[in-house]
Amino acid sequence: MHEIDRTQTVTVAGAGLVGSLMALFLARRGFQVEVLERRPDMRRETVDAGRSINLAISARGLYALRQVGLEEEARRHAIPMRGRMIHPVSGALALQPYGKDDSQHINSISRAWLNQYLMTHAEGTGRVRIRFKQRLQHVDFDSGALSVLDEASGATREERATVLLGADGSGSAVRQEMARRPGYQSTQELLSHGYKELTIPAGPGGSFRMEKHALHIWPRGSFMLIALPNEDGSFTCTLFLPFEGPVSFASLDSPGKVSAFFQEKFPDALPLIPELTHDFFHHPTGSMVTVKSEPWHVGGRALVLGDAAHAIVPFFGQGMNCGFEDCGVLDGLLSRHSRWEEAFSEFFRLRKSNADAIADMAVENFIEMRDSTANPRFLLEKQVEKLLLNAFPGQFLSRYTLVSFSRVPYRLAYEVGSIAGGIVSELSEGLSRAEEVDLDRAARLVRERLVPFVEEHSDGFRLEG
Repeated sequence: MHEIDRTQTVTVAGAGLVGSLMALFLARRGFQVEVLERRPDMRRETVDAGRSINLAISARGLYALRQVGLEEEARRHAIPMRGRMIHPVSGALALQPYGKDDSQHINSISRAWLNQYLMTHAEGTGRVRIRFKQRLQHVDFDSGALSVLDEASGATREERATVLLGADGSGSAVRQEMARRPGYQSTQELLSHGYKELTIPAGPGGSFRMEKHALHIWPRGSFMLIALPNEDGSFTCTLFLPFEGPVSFASLDSPGKVSAFFQEKFPDALPLIPELTHDFFHHPTGSMVTVKSEPWHVGGRALVLGDAAHAIVPFFGQGMNCGFEDCGVLDGLLSRHSRWEEAFSEFFRLRKSNADAIADMAVENFIEMRDSTANPRFLLEKQVEKLLLNAFPGQFLSRYTLVSFSRVPYRLAYEVGSIAGGIVSELSEGLSRAEEVDLDRAARLVRERLVPFVEEHSDGFRLEG
């Protein structure tokens, strides 16, 4: 019944980034794939979801695209970001490199471009059919019956899915249906901050009006502004503010207050955002949620992956990277197992603790970005960390490096980060400059604490690259 049979049609809920990539992986394995997408076709009409944002793609996401032959084209549309450009209120800029040198960078890429590219390539296999404006209303996991509303005609129909993959995002209809079953657990933790998208338009002739190869951050303690570069010379800015409170979306309730707030808190950004008050009041205020659920699958009938299984907040730039990694891992399991249930249960076992780890790291990184990046002690520790990465290549490893520039499991990256962070903190005590660090003591601490951990988990570290 639940043997993996390549003549079967697999149904995928969601034609977003993860759903489209998963459909492509399945098509390459010989499956016919039917994709049900709630929204209209974004290639033919504007999908109203606020302004489509750009994303940071790094090693994990690029590796998944390489597996389906699409990495090179994606890189052509991506802008390398070599570090964080910090904008203090005083205006003196500081670049904090992400890695040990310029070869270690993350990349800004347009979500809309990438999504359209993946959909078109999936359809181009001849094995994938994407149907738009299709809302999944009910799933009977025992029989495989789906109740689907065609939003264009208003008609509801029944169809049967041999296997259903839910890649339908943080508000997943598939996960909500699974949650009705006994033994299924799902928690959603809403961040008390929301976000608003703003735009810094390109300069004359499509020029960039700030450093092109950086992720710009205006850290202000309990809130922040960030900006990522776009291919056309513009930057997509995102303002992260509490929903309620003295400085919040609720308190900025008039154009005058918004302008005064930016004049006081982001004086160098204000002249670059000509449509500030218009965009502030016309663009939706987004919310951010961490979803943790288990067990992600119902036997061999259905599985959730990507944000549908484990949505995370965007502050480590890993939501898409983690979802793409899911696709590659599941694809590998389908080549090794003969039954869907075996593949699904191993997928859950392999990915659950890693998804939880990156979810926790993303929340921690929010505090770092909005607060610590402006802190002199934090800056000193970052410089010490970079010094150690270069002094002890392959032995000293940082959490950020492992998350963004390797494919080491997130859980190991989390644990290494805790050990490495402790070493950096100890070595930074009493220093006024990173160059004063005691390298002999550093070598001893790395040898005593980090090296044994890496050796003990050596299998996970072979995934680097």
